[in-house]
Amino acid sequence: MFSKTCEYAIRATIFIAQKTKEGERVGIKEIAKGIDSPEHFIAKILQDLSRKGIVQSAKGPNGGFYLDKVSMKQSIADVVKAIDGDKVFQGCGLGLKQCSEAEPCPIHHEFKRLRKQLFVMLDKAKVGAFTEALESSLAFLKR
Repeated sequence: MFSKTCEYAIRATIFIAQKTKEGERVGIKEIAKGIDSPEHFIAKILQDLSRKGIVQSAKGPNGGFYLDKVSMKQSIADVVKAIDGDKVFQGCGLGLKQCSEAEPCPIHHEFKRLRKQLFVMLDKAKVGAFTEALESSLAFLKR
């Protein structure tokens, strides 16, 4: 459903939220290890997320990535839109360019309902809300 880039972006953002909730910063190596991602790939993703304001970064010996209070309240839907755009929330389930209410594809009406449910679920899921589940081992970010 999401691109591999988007999957890593979501996992990295949640990982950063967990590790920086007390004001710390986390480096690329720790993030890559924590979410089972190649370092070079996650570095590019985080650079993009930083440019788009999803995560913050600081340079220097005490540098790294972190989330401020505003970023902790962003939704997973915000991360998805920053990386993959909003196609998953608006596009045709069969990838048709001309799918619409007037000219629906065979799965249009059911897929439209599912798209809306997906958006609502991801929009309600705030990045900072997952820290307790991760710390309690009720949720995981890598296999």
